This record gives sequence, structure tokens and C-alpha cells, in this order.
Amino acid sequence: MSKSRKKPPIKANPFIKAVLAIFTNNPHKGYNFRQVAAQLGIQDKASRELVSNILYDLENRREIIRIKRGKYQLHPSRVAAATVSTVVTGTVDMKNTGKAYVITEELGEDVYIAPNNTGHALNGDKVKVRLFPKRQGRKIEGQITEILERAKTQFVGVIHATQKYAFLIPDNPNMPVDIFIPLEKLHGAAHGMKAVARITDWPHESNTPFGEITDVLGKPGEHEVEMNSILVEFDFPLKFPDSVEKEAERLPVQITEHEISLRRDFRNTLTITIDPEDAKDFDDALSLRKLENGNWEVGVHIADVSWYVRPGTGIDKEAFDRGTSVYLVDRVIPMLPEKLSNNVCSLKPNEDKLCFSAVFELDENARVINDWFGKTIINSDRRFNYDEVQQMIEGADGDFRAEIMTLHGLASRLRQERFGKGSIDFRSEEVKFRLDEKGKPIDTYIKTNKESNWLIEDFMLLANRRVAEKIGLVKGKTKPRTFVYRIHDKPSTEKLQNFIEFLGKLGYSIRTNSRKTLAQSFNQLFKDIEGKGEENMIETIAIRTMAKAKYSTKNIGHYGLGFDHYSHFTSPIRRYPDLMAHRLLFDYMNGAPGVDEETWEEKCVHSSVMERKAEEAERASVKYKQAEYLADKIGQEFNGLISGVSKWGIFVELEGNKCEGMVSLRNMQDDFYYLDEENYRVIGSRYGKEYQLGNPVRIRVKSIDLSKKQMDFEMVETL
Repeated sequence: MSKSRKKPPIKANPFIKAVLAIFTNNPHKGYNFRQVAAQLGIQDKASRELVSNILYDLENRREIIRIKRGKYQLHPSRVAAATVSTVVTGTVDMKNTGKAYVITEELGEDVYIAPNNTGHALNGDKVKVRLFPKRQGRKIEGQITEILERAKTQFVGVIHATQKYAFLIPDNPNMPVDIFIPLEKLHGAAHGMKAVARITDWPHESNTPFGEITDVLGKPGEHEVEMNSILVEFDFPLKFPDSVEKEAERLPVQITEHEISLRRDFRNTLTITIDPEDAKDFDDALSLRKLENGNWEVGVHIADVSWYVRPGTGIDKEAFDRGTSVYLVDRVIPMLPEKLSNNVCSLKPNEDKLCFSAVFELDENARVINDWFGKTIINSDRRFNYDEVQQMIEGADGDFRAEIMTLHGLASRLRQERFGKGSIDFRSEEVKFRLDEKGKPIDTYIKTNKESNWLIEDFMLLANRRVAEKIGLVKGKTKPRTFVYRIHDKPSTEKLQNFIEFLGKLGYSIRTNSRKTLAQSFNQLFKDIEGKGEENMIETIAIRTMAKAKYSTKNIGHYGLGFDHYSHFTSPIRRYPDLMAHRLLFDYMNGAPGVDEETWEEKCVHSSVMERKAEEAERASVKYKQAEYLADKIGQEFNGLISGVSKWGIFVELEGNKCEGMVSLRNMQDDFYYLDEENYRVIGSRYGKEYQLGNPVRIRVKSIDLSKKQMDFEMVETL
């Protein structure tokens, strides 16, 4: 019997290695020689024959197996070897092309999933991924093998119906498949209508899921239909369950004398609220009183939602599920039923209201001499809006002007101290719309915060910080009791270094030798760039450099504010974590033991997720109205700033309304442009013309796609 020949080393031949890589990168897929040749870009007859011979040879060497005539798959032993200890879990970030990335904390980078390896996973799903062998110089790739948790099963879209079947074509560009709807499951939805579909089944052999219509929203393009579509898309309900509304109606409105006797009475102390002009829910109020020793007593009074909303009730469960109120361009979708949010809990003027308060004794320099926390009753003397207070700060006369100016002076000193200790002065601008009676935007403008906003903000920051310190600051080796913190991590070293290098190319610098000097450098940078062409660009990248704030029981401090302890205590009408903080603080003050950290951490994670969804819904509503505002302005020209660059195009944000659209590089006929990612610019390959983030440009509105909230521009000139 002759000795068997020893296998030659397959990897010694680059061509054989390339063929084998196709199978190892897709271990559960079959290929014939024509498909392998196509993957390698081979077209000539001789090379295709060579591929066929290699496949035959690899089969003999048990690298691949024949699964049917002429078709091969990676040998099971090779699959096992390739996938040992290479299964990770993560969240799907689906692209409209069908490819995806799985975001996982187990690896240092995201996992790329080719369209044919996504299985039936959808955007946001939690999944298991089997990693493919890492190829040098290539990103990590893998295959989704199991869906652990669906992010959502309901989708908004437009019905496409025929005589025999129907589909729902989803609005969301990250939903790569349409949903098949049997005619008997249309439930009144007609062709062309916008509706909500629930996925009911997704057979393994089917490329599309099966579903049924749960809600018919109406005609696409109508204001009410589009706003409701956004809410459903981000998993916010359109109304409260009847049981919750009925439970709210049964809540007692009358405040008993017994309850008043248990609280500190502020009804005879000057108290005011300051809110946006269109606000209906007033979470917070400020009281002011001059003390005999010359100091000031400032009360930060917060609606005592926890007295009305008890744990385990239907209202509480619904509020937890929602996590937050949602602010669309024309409406508020409240976390609590209207009876609570706009009436019983809202701190309306000239009405007795129950509060949970943080009361501070401050000297003339706004140093905290004493503080007190507890349940109170107030009666607000006057409801102000921000514009009224701002006019008084700027010199106008008005009700309680002396008291407001005292509060303004104390808040200014608190702010000065905060920035001196390391708070970063990130500025915010808000897009607002003037709508006609049908909800169509007839004008748009930018709203910026001023001293009246900062007055309220700094007293709220003081209350939030001192509440967190009361629980989190303990002496000795005693572990702090479980609490709900608002945390903000430091920026990653890599992101910060990239930002510093980019600033250097523009002639700016920041110091990083300590957290405090970094914050001071950021604040000085924002002053230096104010009014300059690069202001928008630098502020945008600075914000992207920072981590996102979130809720957690694990306190790491708030980097952006420069606080070692920080919570959210001041808005329980519209934020569930504030309600959680109220409950914990009150229980601890009354001798209750600590609570289970793991349970409350899960609540914090859920609250953070819902906060992100609310922000995305709010941005989507603004984006839709911006697109609608430009829809009748096709062909008109506007000035703008380059707000982003990609290999696909140049993003431009228009002056005055912040409408953002894209100039496609394919449509720029004067040159072939390529992306210089490191320097945030695109460059013409022949003539060297540059378009850099922050550059002023003039564009022409080319087209508007309302269903996708997409605005396409044409470049006219650089400015």
C-alpha cells in the first residue's frame, strides 16, 4: 500500500489562498466555479478553468465539500476551526443598502456584515455574530447567526396594494425589506395610504417578513399623519391607554389640611416660574426671601409628581415605558396624562401646589451656606416667560423686577464659579417654525439661549448637583446608597487627539494637562472662533468629540459640567429618571434601606434608551418640516456652511434656518472629487479645488424628497 501524499501548503499559492478565502469568509454559503471566478473578477477562459481545478483540489484536501453537483461549501471541520471563540453579541446598525455593522463592546471595532450574511436581522436588533477569520488590513467581518432580541416589530410606511397581495414599504431607510401583507390583513388600509404594520412571521426561506396592518394613519404628506408617523417610528404611543386615563381621572385634586401640615409652607414667600411662552407643564419654580443675617434664601421648588404617581400603578408603568416627554415641532407628547402634566402637577400661578424642594441659603457671592431638602407647598405669584425676564435683565421695567435682578445676579455668580471650576460652555441653538393653520411651515428661525435661560439653568444645576452630593458623598469607607445619577464620561483619548491635531491645522490649540485646563481651553476656543467662518465647523467637531451623557447608578461624575456628583431632579413631569430620584431621596431621608443596584441600573439603561429615541424623534420632526419648508423653493439659491463631508457628497447647512442637504459629488461636473477624511474636506483631483467643513458656500435647491426627509442641493459657488 502506497503512502498517501502529504498536502502541499495551500497558503503558499496566493491564487489558491484567494479562492479559499471566499469560502472561509462565508462558511455557510455554497459557490460553483463561475461564482468564485466572479468574486475574483476573473473573466478569461483559462483562469476560470484554473479555478475549477483548484476547487477540485481543495475538495480532495478536505478544505471544502461538494454540497451538490458543481457547488461547494467550506468543510465543517474548517468552519469549526474558524469559529472557535469567535462568537460575539451586539446591536445591528443596518444600512439602506442591506449591509450592516454590529456594534459590540467585546471588540475594539464594529463587525461588518455583508448583505447575504444578515439573516433576518433588522436595525437595532440584539444579535449573535460568528466572526470570520481576520484578514490582514481588512475590517472585522462576520455572519449573524441568532437574533436575541428584536428592537421593534412595528413599522410605518406606505401601502402598495394589488388585486392579490400588498406590501408596506417602510419610511425608515434603515429598514432594508418591505413587509408582505395578505389582503385579509390590510384592515381597511388602501393603496397609497400611510399605515403601521406589525411583523407577524418571517419564514426562514422567505426574503421578506409577513405582517398585518395595526393602524391606518392617513394620506402621506398631511401634517397630522407625518407627525404621528414619526412617533410610531420611534416607538412612542399615539395616545394613553383608556385604563391609564381613567386612573388619572380618579386621582384626588384637593390638597388636604393634613397633607399641608406635613410640609414646609412657602405660600407666603415670593415665588415665580419662568418658562417658554408656549409651555403648559411647569416643573419648577423659584422663591426668594431676604434673611435677617443679610443672606438670601432661594427655593428651587419641583412638582411633587411622586406624591401623585405611586410605584406599580398603571400611570407609573406607562410613564416608565415612555421614559420622557417628546417635543415635536408643534406639540408635546407628554410622559404623564394631561390631567397630571398640565393641571394637577403643573406649578400654575395663584394655585396651591405640592412640591419637593431644595432650599439654599446663599451669601452675596452665591456661596451655599446651608441647604435643606424636603416636601413643601407653594403658591406661585406670577408666571413669566423667558422673553419677559430677558427684557427686564436688559433694562425694562416689570413685575418683581428687583427680585428677578437679585436672582439674576446670584445665578451669574454661580455660573462664573462653575466655569472657573471646569464646566464647558457648549452653546445650543434651536430651530423653530411658524406654521399655518394646516401645519405647513411658512417661516423658520433660530432660537438661542440668553441670560433669562441661564438664570433658571444655573439654579437647576445647583439643585441637581446638591441632591446627588447628599446621597453620593459619604464619609469613611461606607459605600453610597444606590441612586440615579446623570453621568458624562471623559472623551476618548483617540477622539481628543484627532481634534487637537485638526485644530492645529487651523491655527488653534487646546491644553490637556488637566481636566480643568482642558475645559478652560474649550471655553476660550469658543470665544476665539465666535463670528468666524470656522465657528460652526469647530463647534460641531467639538461636540462629536465628547461622550454622550446618560443615566446610571454607577457614578463617574459629569465631565462636561465638571461635577463629581450630578443627578436629574428638576423635571419629574417630563423625565422618568427625575421621578426615580425623588422617590429614592425621600425614602432615604426617611430611613429606608438601600435598593437593589442591578434593578435600578436596568431602569437607568431603559431611560437612557428612551431619551435617545425622543431626541431622534424630535430631530426627525424638525428635518421633515425643514424639507417641507424648502419643497416649494426648488431652484432658489441660499447661502450656507459646509456641515459635513463624505465619500458621497458635501453636506451644507443653510444660514438662518439650519436646513441641511447634500451636494452629491457625482453631480459636480467641474472635476472628480475625492474625500480627504483626516482634514474634513473633499478635493478636486485635476484642479485641486477644496471644499472643507465650515466653508461658506452658495447652493441651489435641486430636489426634495419629503418621505425620506431628504434635501438635495447643487453647488453654485464658494463664498
